[in-house]
Amino acid sequence: MVDEHRDTVVVDDSGGSGMGAILGIIAIIILLAAVWYFALGPGATSTGTNNNNTNDNGGNAPAATEQLPNPVGS
Repeated sequence: MVDEHRDTVVVDDSGGSGMGAILGIIAIIILLAAVWYFALGPGATSTGTNNNNTNDNGGNAPAATEQLPNPVGS
């Protein structure tokens, strides 16, 4: 007596790669938005560097009142 038991396997390969591409594009957009937010946008923190080279007195530095003599001689 021969037992012929065969299973039929149906493989449906439609629509799987499209969903992965959509999820990949969404992930890239979220990553770019996070980089923009922290590096360039409102989430960026200042480094505390002040490049305007002014004092707290409004930028009016006192004038020199006396020239120092040349120690080497002229």
